[in-house]
Amino acid sequence: MSDIADKTPAQLLVHEMGLSDDNIARRKRIVGLDAQDLVRIASLKELVLSQLDQLTAVFFNHLGAIDEGRPLTANRLALERARQLKREHLQAMVQAEYGMAYVTQRVELAMLYSKLGLELRAFLGAFHHLLQSIGQAVMKGAAPDDFEAFLSLQKAAFFDIGVIVDVIVLDRERVIRQQQDAIRELSTPVLQVRERLLLLPIIGVIDSYRARLVTESLLHSIRANRAKVVVMDVTGVSTIDSKVANHLIQTVTAAKLMGASVIVTGLSAEVAQSLVALGIDLTKLNTVGDLQGGMDEAERYLGLRVVTAEANRSLATLSTPGGA
Repeated sequence: MSDIADKTPAQLLVHEMGLSDDNIARRKRIVGLDAQDLVRIASLKELVLSQLDQLTAVFFNHLGAIDEGRPLTANRLALERARQLKREHLQAMVQAEYGMAYVTQRVELAMLYSKLGLELRAFLGAFHHLLQSIGQAVMKGAAPDDFEAFLSLQKAAFFDIGVIVDVIVLDRERVIRQQQDAIRELSTPVLQVRERLLLLPIIGVIDSYRARLVTESLLHSIRANRAKVVVMDVTGVSTIDSKVANHLIQTVTAAKLMGASVIVTGLSAEVAQSLVALGIDLTKLNTVGDLQGGMDEAERYLGLRVVTAEANRSLATLSTPGGA
């Protein structure tokens, strides 16, 4: 537990992504980065470090010139942090030591890009301009081995891109999953009306996937609230097929096994006719015409007396001294 607490967010993400020493070695093999490449890259160290500020500026100038780069360039504090990390990136890149520490730095930078919503295409465009500038600087030296060294550096660049893209994609997928979870909760709300009584309103199109979500959400709520009666209102459902109908019947059966009775309300004429035409066995369903009738039925099942406002007034009059 203490080891996890001591880790930085980047280190935690490295662990989540499975970026072990073996994984890093495999990534190097994928781009063809070998020991000879490391020697060649190290020969470019003096050149790159001598132009560190100019090369860093190339990357961020490109982002500043395009709309897709504004999420980063418009945030002054984030931009300063990104510049610092990019300088460290270039410095580490020509050290030719691509181990866990190097990868963790790449992950930290990618997390910053993702947090600010920097589009992947914007990052790739800026990185391309950065590599192009390094290549131009290398070619000016015109040493026999410089071109080979630049090709080796490109392998390291693709190694970096692989890590950064994976981080951004992973973060996007996490956001999508969170949004899907939120949508599922909104699309299958189970409401506690009173003690032991739940209401499940279903609106819109129900497919097999959503039917499963309804079942999971309902059974969980029955257990959590120790419910005895559930009113499932399908007034907002316009169509239903045989698979979904059978699934809902299975849901009713599962609820009974957990000690809760289900009252289905709001079946439209179209849905009722469709179920009959499909040959669905409706004998297992306790149906009531509308939601109000279903709630009254549920309260009677719970042993609650349903008293109207008019009846309340009449009782009050009779209990008043001198009342007729």
